[in-house]
Amino acid sequence: MPAAVDYLTIGHVSRDLQPNGKARWGGTALYAALTAAMLGRHAGILTAYAAQDPLQVPGVAIRRVDSEATTTFENLHDENGRRTQKVHAVAAPLTPEHLPPTWTAPAIAHIAPVMNECDPAWANAFPEATFVGITPQGWLRTSDAQGYVRPQMWEAADRVFPRASAVVLSLEDLGGSWEQAWTFAALTPLLVVTQAADGGTLFIKGEPLPFPAHEVEDVDTVGAGDIFAAAFFIALAADAPPLAAVDFAACLAAHSVTRRGLASIPRPEEVQACRRRLAG
Repeated sequence: MPAAVDYLTIGHVSRDLQPNGKARWGGTALYAALTAAMLGRHAGILTAYAAQDPLQVPGVAIRRVDSEATTTFENLHDENGRRTQKVHAVAAPLTPEHLPPTWTAPAIAHIAPVMNECDPAWANAFPEATFVGITPQGWLRTSDAQGYVRPQMWEAADRVFPRASAVVLSLEDLGGSWEQAWTFAALTPLLVVTQAADGGTLFIKGEPLPFPAHEVEDVDTVGAGDIFAAAFFIALAADAPPLAAVDFAACLAAHSVTRRGLASIPRPEEVQACRRRLAG
């Protein structure tokens, strides 16, 4: 039986197809758990993927729900660099019944769907958790008959978000709708809407506070939002003020975009530098 964890992510790990035909591991649950481990947490992932796609993540416990497929995405870019995403396969859904008994009371529970795989009942699955963070990207999108990922309206937000300690999403997740962002901000005490190189907006009890991004030269932004969310949740759970927690998260996310894939996970010297900002 898996040992207890104090930072638990729930959501699909994914295989991300590359232009050279190869695939690399991704998914919010994976990036967030690796970030949590680098920040000193005992991290675990509850996920689903196919047995023929073995995944080993040093320093992170994994509980795999059996699945015939592994969630698989392909990122396509037009001549202007705009991204279109295509989903080729989706793994088995995840419900609270899959939770090991030793994982029912993590200090931080991070619900992280990527393609509607997490039952909304997860929001009520951790009454003993100190902190429940939600990155709802996977609830805010669907796919068409050709597999192209599209934004969708999500009807369960008013039942899920009030259970969260904090919520992090991107303006892209919202299809660019600030009206939707304001609606969501009224449902949870802390909501962050990220805007990549433009920084983002922190809503505290519905009141907006814009914040800047840290200026770096982007190499690959995949995973940056997941790293931001994990860092933000961990800082908040350690009683950092929300604006300081946002700056800490933005600091680590900025370092992450200078590298590709899972190499973007924060390095020890980056963690130390960003923690000095948090403390100062």
